[in-house]
Amino acid sequence: MSISRVAVRPAAVRRKVEAWLAERDDAEAIVLLARPEWTDDPVLTIDDTRVRVVPCPTPIAARAALADRADHEKLVLLTDLTDTELGDGLLAHVSLQTGRSVDPWDLVGQAFGGQVRPESTLVRTGRWVADALTELAPVAGWPPPAGTILTRDHALRHLAGAVLALDPDELDGAGLLQWSTDAPTQMRFVELPAVWADGIEAFLVEAAGPIAVPVLAAVRAGHGTDAIPLGLLAGVLWPRSPGRAPDVEIAVARTRLEPRFGGTRLTDGQATLFAEAAEAWIYRALDGDDAVRHDAHRLLRRAEELAAEIDVTERLVASTLLPAGFTQRMRAFGAAVRLALPRSSALAPARDLVEKAQDRLAEVEAHRSADRSRVETARMAVRLLRWLAISEGRAPATMLAALQRQIRDDGWVDRARLDVFAGDVDQQVAQAYRALHAAVDVRRARHNREFAEQLQDMIGAEREPGTLIQVEDVLNRVVRPILDNGRRVLLLLLDGMSAAAGIEIADSLGRSGAWTELTPDGGPRTGVLAALPTVTVVNRCSLFTGRITVGDRAAEQRAFSAQFPDSVLLHKADLRTPAGLAVDPEVAAAIADSAVPMVAAVINTIDDALDRSDPGTIEWSTDTVNGLRDLLAVAQDRVVVLVSDHGHVVDRGSEAVLLSSDSSENRWRPATVAPRDGELLFAGSRVALGDGRVILPWREELRYGPRKAGYHGGAAPAEVVIPLLVFAAQDEHAVPGWAGAPVSSPEWWREPIRQPASNGTAVVAPRPGTRPTSRSASGPKKPVQDEGLFDLPSPAPAAPPPPTATPVPAEPALVLVDALLASPVYADRRDARAPIPDERVAAMLTTLVVGHGRAALETLATRAGVPVHRMPGTFAALRRLLQVEGYPVLSLDPDGRTAKLDIPLMIEQFGLEPT
Repeated sequence: MSISRVAVRPAAVRRKVEAWLAERDDAEAIVLLARPEWTDDPVLTIDDTRVRVVPCPTPIAARAALADRADHEKLVLLTDLTDTELGDGLLAHVSLQTGRSVDPWDLVGQAFGGQVRPESTLVRTGRWVADALTELAPVAGWPPPAGTILTRDHALRHLAGAVLALDPDELDGAGLLQWSTDAPTQMRFVELPAVWADGIEAFLVEAAGPIAVPVLAAVRAGHGTDAIPLGLLAGVLWPRSPGRAPDVEIAVARTRLEPRFGGTRLTDGQATLFAEAAEAWIYRALDGDDAVRHDAHRLLRRAEELAAEIDVTERLVASTLLPAGFTQRMRAFGAAVRLALPRSSALAPARDLVEKAQDRLAEVEAHRSADRSRVETARMAVRLLRWLAISEGRAPATMLAALQRQIRDDGWVDRARLDVFAGDVDQQVAQAYRALHAAVDVRRARHNREFAEQLQDMIGAEREPGTLIQVEDVLNRVVRPILDNGRRVLLLLLDGMSAAAGIEIADSLGRSGAWTELTPDGGPRTGVLAALPTVTVVNRCSLFTGRITVGDRAAEQRAFSAQFPDSVLLHKADLRTPAGLAVDPEVAAAIADSAVPMVAAVINTIDDALDRSDPGTIEWSTDTVNGLRDLLAVAQDRVVVLVSDHGHVVDRGSEAVLLSSDSSENRWRPATVAPRDGELLFAGSRVALGDGRVILPWREELRYGPRKAGYHGGAAPAEVVIPLLVFAAQDEHAVPGWAGAPVSSPEWWREPIRQPASNGTAVVAPRPGTRPTSRSASGPKKPVQDEGLFDLPSPAPAAPPPPTATPVPAEPALVLVDALLASPVYADRRDARAPIPDERVAAMLTTLVVGHGRAALETLATRAGVPVHRMPGTFAALRRLLQVEGYPVLSLDPDGRTAKLDIPLMIEQFGLEPT
């Protein structure tokens, strides 16, 4: 009697027939023991051989098939009859004179090279594996295993790889997400028999981890191409905050998302891994080529569309990748800025509210899709908030103190407010910036008036400048001592360079690493006072002649040559170059000539921008000031002095005010009408025009002439104060009495405001070369260095600023650092040949510990009293000192500006007790 058998799949029959034909059997037919059913094409073509498949439920049907066989065909008789039922007469015409079983695992072994057998765990996985491996086998067969045993992992890995069109070694989360971007390959998986898909999915969960669950669920639900956007939303709807239960809105949104996963409810672990993998995919794509970046941005937009569909757009602020998240973070930041601003201009922003704005800025900075220029403007806004939060103290008592305030503080304010004035594309953020700019303007206007009144008094009283450098004294008091010391000079007069522009240019030179900035006695930067009005014909000629005068280029040349007969003065036309040359050969030769003590060059890029572009939106640097980089490249053996003839103010747009005048000058007028609001009368020997009497505006928004992008001529410190920058190529002793500059930025520029610790200890920033201590009742500390140039007298003492703070009390840090310095390990590692002074080690480590293991290199340099140009070497030495047994206790962030201290590792390596 016949035996109940399973139906055989067409691929199994083909594999069996291929093996039969490979045996070179002369028989014309083969009996395969299987259910006599066949719905596929009855004729198979294998290596040019036609093979007809005939279902034979009875012996008569089998005999009929043999009788009807065509001469050019071979037969496959599918039957569930036994050999006895078929009979010897019929079997005499078939291969091996017997029926052959269709063992699925035999076929699997055949597909993997023949001489292999499946391990028991593979067999126990189910018959579906054998069917799938047989039916989906490549024409050349599956890659054989290393030995004679076909393992479950080898078989299923190649099966899943073939179904997903992935390398078997790429069956991980990243591979699955990459596969999800390809709709055609997803269809192959979706169209598999359900039992096959279930089995492959179970294996992928083993191979790729829990991330396979949401990815495959999305694919099987028809939303596979949305897998990465869904993963990004998972990062929003499953916040990675342990122990935090979802609120109602999040819970509802998760429910709305379930249909995209075919009703599958994700666990917290699955959602977290899913989100991390999706974010990692986007990170890699954003770093890829144009096509891949395009895909990444498309998927980010799709995630936002899905968020809108399930009504969670407002929650995208939690995403570090989605552009909408960046927009929301920027708006939250803008709201924090507005909240921090006091209602009255007489009040300073509350420090706790400034700290919240700093926190919102940190969230903005952490966003991967952030617009870098908008982030930089946000940083400038926070800096201005911190500046506003500092108590002003008394007005400057001297002209020198007023000039120093512009160089050391207000010039940095001007630098920041240029960005804030340019604004933001988002209206909510823009309104916050507008309010901030107005608050800054109130204080800056007060400073401008104080400066202008000091200037008016000095000029009107014909006061001696003392140690204050005036524009007509630059060559004799700054340049000539360098020449007398046997050093050659490249003097670059950057027409129109303000203190703010000088900050940017100096920063770009410092970043190059080729130049060392020098300052008087290694102290703060200083500046130069311009003559009035602050126009080119007065100040440039006065600088080159050494006296207050008015003149053109020819007058400048005559006076310069008379004072420095062997030197060269170049103007704009002299600096123009023919095609292919960055520096004119004659200019390069003069700079290289040891017989030419000074080469002076006038570069008009900044001043030209006042007429022809927008100086407020240009970041001035060696790249944006025409010819500056090239001149510096051929002047490595010269001391470089950067100076200007005057600064400038930018046009204030709709805030600008046009006043009537008897002349067409932009920022000065003859003294024919009494000063109006925002103007002062200046009279004296340092007023070179208007018969020694002119009216100058101190308010920056006033002008008299036609509108331009920027102006000069007035009495605002941005116009009157000229930055003085001196650089030498890696030689801090190039100028007598000058040394390597310290960090030039003020504390509020680089240090966040933090509230005092909960124990009531106010944490203060230590002075250079010292360690932080609790503020005592002893009052303000003495300044480290004199503020003047060449033994200048100290200005009137100002009120101490409030503590700029660090996040935790300093005392535990002091205890920890003291223990480190006293440890035997430290004593063993201290470099006897070139040690870092213990005081500097202590200052830097205390700063890092107080800052929870992070601090800017500029901050470390300030705390340790290290000149900026020495900080890379000092940091490297400190890193070697702390790197016990090669462990990275101290490292540098990828930004190249932030140091990171692994405090627990330091404690372990030096055998310290945690504080």
